[in-house]
Order: sequence, then C-alpha cells, then structure tokens
Amino acid sequence: MEWQPILKDTAMFVGDLLPNIIDYEAKRASFFWDEIAQELDGLPHHAGLNIAHEAVDRHANSAHGGRVAMRWLGRDGSTREFTYQDLKAQTNRVANVLRRLGINREDTVFALSGRIPELYFMALGTWKNTSIFCPLFSAFGPEPILQRMKRGQARVLFTTERLFRKKVAPFRDQMPHLEHVILADGREHAPDNVWSMSLLMADASPEFEIPPTHPEDKAIIHFTSGTTGMPKGAVHVHQAIYHHYMTSKYALDIHPEDVFWCTADPGWVTGTSYGIIAPLLHGVTNIIDEAEFDAERWYRILAEQKVTVWYTAPTAVRRLMRLDLEPRQMFDLSHLRFVASVGEPLNPEAVVWGEEKLGLPIHDNWWQTETGGIMIANLAACEIRPGSMGRPLPGVEAAIVRRTGDNTLEIIEKPGVDGELALKPGWPSMFRTYLHEEARYNKCFVDDWYLSGDLAMKDEDGYFWFVGRADDIIKTAGHMVGPFEVESALMEHPAVAEVGVIGVPEPTIGELVKAFVALKPGNEPTKALRRELLGFGRKRLGSAVAPKEIVFKENLPKTRSGKIMRRLLKARELGLPEGDTSTLEEN
Repeated sequence: MEWQPILKDTAMFVGDLLPNIIDYEAKRASFFWDEIAQELDGLPHHAGLNIAHEAVDRHANSAHGGRVAMRWLGRDGSTREFTYQDLKAQTNRVANVLRRLGINREDTVFALSGRIPELYFMALGTWKNTSIFCPLFSAFGPEPILQRMKRGQARVLFTTERLFRKKVAPFRDQMPHLEHVILADGREHAPDNVWSMSLLMADASPEFEIPPTHPEDKAIIHFTSGTTGMPKGAVHVHQAIYHHYMTSKYALDIHPEDVFWCTADPGWVTGTSYGIIAPLLHGVTNIIDEAEFDAERWYRILAEQKVTVWYTAPTAVRRLMRLDLEPRQMFDLSHLRFVASVGEPLNPEAVVWGEEKLGLPIHDNWWQTETGGIMIANLAACEIRPGSMGRPLPGVEAAIVRRTGDNTLEIIEKPGVDGELALKPGWPSMFRTYLHEEARYNKCFVDDWYLSGDLAMKDEDGYFWFVGRADDIIKTAGHMVGPFEVESALMEHPAVAEVGVIGVPEPTIGELVKAFVALKPGNEPTKALRRELLGFGRKRLGSAVAPKEIVFKENLPKTRSGKIMRRLLKARELGLPEGDTSTLEEN
C-alpha cells in the first residue's frame, strides 16, 4: 500500500500554540548553536555549564520555582509532586551525600532501579557533584549488570534492597571499585558500606554550591550493545544539554506551559535525555509513571494528567493498536496536542492510526545512544510522510554514503538509493568516546563523518527512510541487544558448544532474539533442555536481553577461520538470498 503524506497547514494552529518551527528551511539556514546557548544561563560567576543547574536550579531560583517539576505516579495509585524548589533541595542533599562519601569529580555513580523519584534525585545530584551518572535497566540480569559496572569502574551503586540482594550482592566481590551501595528503600545502614538513602538524606544539607563545571566535563555513560565484544560505554558531556534543549523545543515542540510524558525508562538513553533532562530544561511539568505498560492506565494518565506532549515507543503504539479501544470516546484526550515516537522505525499504519484514534498523527524521529539526542524528525508544522524518520534538525547535517576505501566515502546524492546514514560531527550531544576503547570509537568516523551503522535512503525532498541495520544489532522492543553478549552468556551453560544469535521480525516488538545452539557431545536436544536454556538465559541476562526462542542445530555455519556467520543464519531463517558463501567452512 502506498501511504499518502499527512499535510500540515499552520492555519490549523490558530487559537492554539504555534509550533516552535513553522518554516523549516528558513530555520535551518539561519540556525547557530550560539543562539541555543544564549537561552540557557550557565553557572553563576562564569563557572561553566552544568546539567543540573540548567535543569533545576535556574528554575528554582526564578519566579517559576513553585511550578511542579515532577509528578510521580506510583503503581499503587499514589502520587508525589515535587516543585522545582523541592527538586533543588533534594538534589542538593544528594550532592552533599556523595561529597560526604568521598565521591569526586568524574567518579562514576551507577543507578539500578525502577522509575522511583529517588532515581531522578540521584541523577541530578550526581551531576551537581560533577560526578558521572550511569543508568542501568532494572530488568537486566546479573551478568549484564556486572559487565557494565566493572567496565565503568563503579564507585557507587544506587539501587533498591530487592535488586541489590538478587542481582548485585552475590557478585560484589567481582567489582573491585565499588565502595558504596545506597539503597533507596533501606531503613537502616548495613555493614560493608550499604547505606540507607533516607538516613543519609536526613543528615544532608539542602544547600549546595555546584563546583565549576567545564562544558566538556564527562556527565553520562550510556552502555550500548555491540555486534562483537562486550557493551560499549558511550560517554557524554555537560554540553549535551544544548542539543537536548534544542531538540525538545523543535522536534518535540515543547512550550513553557506543557505537561510532558516520556514513557521510556532512564535505563535507556531516551529515558535519560528526554525523561529527565529535556523537560526540566524547559521548566515544564514532567510526568513519571512507575508502572509498566497498561493500555487503559496509559490513556487514563494522558487524560487525568492533561498531558500535552507525549513521547513514546513504536512497540507501545503497536500494542495499543492491537486493542479494540476507542480512546477518545473513553477518555478526555483534548489536551494532547503532539505525539512523537522513537526507538525503532514507526510503521506507516501507526502514523495513520494515531490520526484516526488519537486525533493526532504520530511523529517519528531517529537518533542513537551515540548521538545523545534527536537528529532527524518529523516536525509539528511539517508534512509527515508515513514510514519516514523525517528530516535533519537545525544544526544537523546528514547524508547517505557508501564506503569507497578504508578512509574514504562517497556521498550518494541520487534520491532513493540505499546507503549508510552518516552525520557530520559537531552537534553538542555527540558522544566523546567509548569508555576505555578509543580505537573502537575512532572506527565510527570515516572521512570526517560519523557512520551510524543504519542503512537508509533519502527521497527527493530530503526525507530520510530507514532500510535496516548494517550490522547484526537486534532492536527488540526499542532496546538494542548485541548478539555477542547473548551468545557469551549461553556458552556458559555446560551443555552448549556453540551459539549464534540473530533477530527475527516480530510484529509487536520489532525483532525477537533467537538463538541457534549446537550442543556438546552427550547432550540431547530435548524440550526440557530448551526450557532449561531459556530459563538460564533469563536468569543471567534478564528478560530484556535473553533469547525468546532457541533452536538446536548440529552445526552452525562458520567461516574457515571459525567465525559463526550470523548473516547466513538470518538469511536461512527468513528465506533470503544467502549472498557470498565463499568463506564458508566446509562441513
């Protein structure tokens, strides 16, 4: 089916807020990053730039200090509200707690918890202390947590009693840098520097002066999966907030009086960049829901909280589409004026469904952990081409390229031709390195372009369209899963000889993780062993990463050098052309 563009007319906004960008081409032509810097304050006394000052203190110290910054909705129906002044005091206490524990500039504070208010206090307080914040997804199993904390040289872990006891405590002796554990729900301090957050906070002052912070000081580490090797730690700096501010203003069309809800978990980059930082930079009210996906609960939140801007994921949209609900008949969604989506390509049907069921089209956008913020988007006042990721934002130069050598690229100017999506470095939220892996970082750049690893095409009007991944990364339910990490975990089972992991299409979550397993002699490929391996994977990796399907095979396709050919596994699984098999091992 060929989808028709959804045309926008600025007349439709009469009587409502006008979009922050009306003339896309004019804004791109006149844009300079300096104009964004001028909309933020900087630290007092020319002491630099700090995320937490711009997100919290500059509002708390203004006439808007009494505005609700965060409204937290507990899964049990409870609600907690925090004004910008409240948030300033709480995050000051966190900074003082970290200072008292001896945590200094660029020491790393890891966070492993669900969406509870204390997680947000910890993130912002860490930045006030000029330490580095590294969020982890609470559904991870012990192995991904251990890998990331060891690689990130965690000095502090913020978590809950249940998660600590189940996923961290048994492996603490393998984390030589971990000195302190702060439990959000701990009632008493415990041996081995396991602290009750409430007791620490009660003894901490609500006053704190943010130290001088250079815009290039490290602020965040986000781990992202790789096709080979263990997860990569993408390092971001305080200056990234220029991009967070600009993109939430232009791509998400945030205005000062908005009520904003990003459904992403802070364990992933979207949940940090746009679930914590971006809305607070604009001084709006940020909705945080502790509970997991529930369609009627989500619609009720949109209605009761009078959400105006909603940022969610294609997986969630597709789950809503499968339900026989008429949301506008059941709930008052009249306040909702803008809906956006990210995490994986948004299928055209979902864009149209939004217009039919929500009264608003869903605006897809594209970015990565490495970019730190939205790069390409469908804007509020612009035509939407269903299935397209949109056009580059002001300050972003994107192109479709092909490699012509080890260090050279060809830029593809012809519309409709596939190639790799590349970005010209220079945007403020660009990652500055991979933690401890400078060579791996340098490989991302060729001929003064950052290569995204995503295949795409550009049409004659400059709209970009996602084609696929150039590597084996699996995008499942908006999460990036590296096959190597899954293979390594399954290989630890005593019955397993070899593993190859791929992603296979699944209508709701995009791709599911599927493992092909060759067994060691003496082991039979039984249903019981399959169930055991599925459980083994969930226990080691967590539900977000573990394979959902396992197939036993006597032999896995390998190159003559012994490397398992995931590409061939996927081609055979999906009935696609096998391509070049000249390096295939003789079986």
